[in-house]
Amino acid sequence: MTTIYLDNNATTRTAPEVVEAMTPYLTELYGNPSSMHTFGGQVRKKIEDALEQIAALINAEPEEILFTSCGTESDNTALMSAVETFPQKKHLITTRVEHPAVLNFCHYLGRKGFRTTYLPVNALGQIDPVVLDNEADADTVIVSIMSANNETGVIFPVGTVAPRLHERGILFHTDAVQAAGKIPLDVRKIPIDMLSISGHKLHAPKGVGALYVRKGTRFHPYMIGGHQEHSRRAGTENVASIIGLGKAAELARANLTEEIAYLGRLRDRLEQGLLSSCPHARVNGDTANRLPNTTNISFEYIEGEAILLRLNEYGICASSGSACTSGSLEPSHVLRAMGVPYTAVHGSIRFSLSRYNSDRDIDTVLEVMPSIIRDLRELSPFGRDKRVSSGGQTNE
Repeated sequence: MTTIYLDNNATTRTAPEVVEAMTPYLTELYGNPSSMHTFGGQVRKKIEDALEQIAALINAEPEEILFTSCGTESDNTALMSAVETFPQKKHLITTRVEHPAVLNFCHYLGRKGFRTTYLPVNALGQIDPVVLDNEADADTVIVSIMSANNETGVIFPVGTVAPRLHERGILFHTDAVQAAGKIPLDVRKIPIDMLSISGHKLHAPKGVGALYVRKGTRFHPYMIGGHQEHSRRAGTENVASIIGLGKAAELARANLTEEIAYLGRLRDRLEQGLLSSCPHARVNGDTANRLPNTTNISFEYIEGEAILLRLNEYGICASSGSACTSGSLEPSHVLRAMGVPYTAVHGSIRFSLSRYNSDRDIDTVLEVMPSIIRDLRELSPFGRDKRVSSGGQTNE
């Protein structure tokens, strides 16, 4: 059975070009980049190349990039650095729909005596910048707002809020794990102080990430030890994965415009097809401001996990929410924050596409999904009264 992978916000296929770039550094070129000899020095040069490739993706300078093990470490490092470098300030601001890498770290800091404001979102999943203006004060050390939501794909108004915070001298961090490589990001145009990237979300391998730190931003390392990364992140560099992340960033930058158009077309075709063939379906989130590869659709009166199991029988991979919370039986905190009705929040499915998807993939999903939804509603005590005739009329 052919796998149709539509769960690319959870993780992506490592690009063949990335694997090719990495392979020599997993085999014959195994030197330590900190070594003085030529064998190690040639590895150092490749790390410097990767710094330039990642910096170019967001229009930064190479010295403003440091490597991490993942997006979570990047997020944790940014928040910890802020509270360590401004110990007199005890207030953080984030949103109710952030990834657990930010939310749970804020909860952790709360137990250490810090105060966190969690900004609400409206029915479209958007924040109100005016509310942020009112909540920030002289005690606010950092504001962390994601560039794009991992479940709905909603793009947040980073370009609006960052300058306002900059003028007030408040640090601004954005979790760009889902946005990097999918939409343009320019840290020269927008005064972002710190920005998180994860490799495996943009066709690099798992286990590598990056953190952008604007030149001049006070910084405190999260990992203490050796001199690596100019003493900003200790530990021998994950050389092969760093080289892979650099290659992935180069590919994303080179193909960004074409991929936005391609993925947007596929996503819209999938979405429109499902809405027209599956009654009681609704799209969650701000459809005018979202990632081109993502759609989050609720199929009311049935459970998302049941839908995923039936899709799996056809080799179709999707998600009922964030991969980092999928082990929880709780409904999505993102959709709950948006006020999605109870009958819809449990039946939400996230489809997230990549450059490796095709029209044939979309055809297969559109072919099998209507019968899956119809069958599950027949079994649901909430869905039996919502059956639909072959003519598309609701039998209520």
